[in-house]
Amino acid sequence: MTNNWTLRTRDLTRQRLPLLMGILNVTPDSFSDGGQFNAMDQAVARALQMEADGADIIDIGGESTRPGSEGVTLDEELRRTIPVIRELAQKLRIPISIDTTKSEVARQALDAGAEIVNDISGLTFDDAMMDVCREADAGICLMHIQGTPQTMQQNPHYEDVVSEVSEFLQQQVDRCLMAGILAERMCVDPGIGFGKTADHNLQLLKAIPRLQAELQRPVLIGHSRKRFLSKILGRSVEERESGTVGVSIALAQLGVDILRIHDVRSVRDALVAWDTIRV
Repeated sequence: MTNNWTLRTRDLTRQRLPLLMGILNVTPDSFSDGGQFNAMDQAVARALQMEADGADIIDIGGESTRPGSEGVTLDEELRRTIPVIRELAQKLRIPISIDTTKSEVARQALDAGAEIVNDISGLTFDDAMMDVCREADAGICLMHIQGTPQTMQQNPHYEDVVSEVSEFLQQQVDRCLMAGILAERMCVDPGIGFGKTADHNLQLLKAIPRLQAELQRPVLIGHSRKRFLSKILGRSVEERESGTVGVSIALAQLGVDILRIHDVRSVRDALVAWDTIRV
């Protein structure tokens, strides 16, 4: 890992392979697995299975951020996420992340046992989010997005996507530092699929070493089952697993620090096999 990532109670460090953040969407409408894990027993079983399959982090989200999605109320997002986090905090050995842009959801999730706030807005949608993260000593994932989930795929445009994304992430790192948040509590995410064309996404994926060098923070990539894979492969969302695995291996070779994925076992097995024979 470019740098250690310090959470509330532990540090995470990339070893020979990237860390794997398993996705747990407790929503009825996420783009690829909506409705599959929005009951308590299903959600808990899924998280425990991902841990057994080799996940290093479980990322829990209660609001879909797929292109064109509508937001949910604070009460509904709390209802979906907090009981699951509270239950899993008693069962998991690995840290829990809350995927939210709402400071009150983050606050209650951290109180319930989460250690990471994964905010797709880079802490820009809710003015209180930075204070919540600082006061809780939370690990933070700062992501780049152009627009909002409702508007982000309506003709995204950049003069230089890598430079502009890097500049935004550096700005947010600097804002956190000025607010009293330690650099080692932050990782950065260029936001694959969040206000980017397929070509933008590919440029950003190839630029991981540059982002690491410029930002000096661990880089997280969430490419799993994303639409740009259909542009490459011509496959539907249900047929993007092989593409996800292939990109995961390429990203590991580039030195990515963290991969946010749906299918932990497939990616872990592929990475272990790749690592066994690489020179």
